[in-house]
Formats: sequence, C-alpha cells, structure tokens
Amino acid sequence: MQDPEIEDRGFDFLIGSEKDPVFQLCDVIRELSYAIHRYLHNGHPEKVYENALAHRLRKQGIKVIQQHPIRVYDEDGALLGSFAADLFVEDKLIVELKACATLTSDHKAQAQGYLRASRIEHGLLINFGSTKLEVRKLYQSLKL
Repeated sequence: MQDPEIEDRGFDFLIGSEKDPVFQLCDVIRELSYAIHRYLHNGHPEKVYENALAHRLRKQGIKVIQQHPIRVYDEDGALLGSFAADLFVEDKLIVELKACATLTSDHKAQAQGYLRASRIEHGLLINFGSTKLEVRKLYQSLKL
C-alpha cells in the first residue's frame, strides 16, 4: 500500500520477472526522497534537498553528479547554450528537484527539455516544497 505522504505519478516497467535497472534506481531515489521529506519536511531551499539527496545516494554507493552541465545544440551542431540539471545519477538518470507549493506543467516541460537536450531517456521530477512529496517519472524516447 502506498504511503499517503507521497504522491507518485511514476510507473513501473518489468522485463521478465526482473525490474529494469533504471526503474530500480528510480525506486531507490523515491525511497530516499521520501525519507528526506519525512525528516526535513517542506520549507527549505531547493539546494538543501539537492545536497541531502546527493549525500544519501553517495552513502549507498550510487554515483551522482550535482549541477550536471548539459549543452544544447542546433541541428547543424552549433552550440546554442547550456544549463545544469540538479542531479545526474549513474550516468543514466536526470533528477530535477523543486521546492515549491506544487509542480506545474512548466516544471515538467523544463525537465522534459533536459531529457531531450541530453539525449537521456529517463528522469525524475521531485518536489519537496509541498506538505506531500511529489514524484513524477519522466521518459523521453530517443527514437526518431
């Protein structure tokens, strides 16, 4: 049964009887995020939650890069600009964090843009700012 303090709009994907490793990673991040939210509650700046999640992931031996730079290119290869994803986990998952009252479509669009620009298929959008933790699983197909 799902805990009432966490709102999870993700999905699970099974290959045979084993869960895909990226979804296992998402589960770990969801659990750690929930533990952080239970301990710190809402009301802190986003950076506090970023540091807390990065710290707990590293304690579990999971590779995480904070403020991972992502470059955006035009179709002809010209560099258009760059931005930083909050967390890049195990070289396969972008985690975008928020500390606001509720997630909006703009937050989701921003995170989807990060996935497209980085050519990463999977992401999580996590909001620590509400009394109820919000977690959304994002997917960006790399197929054209």
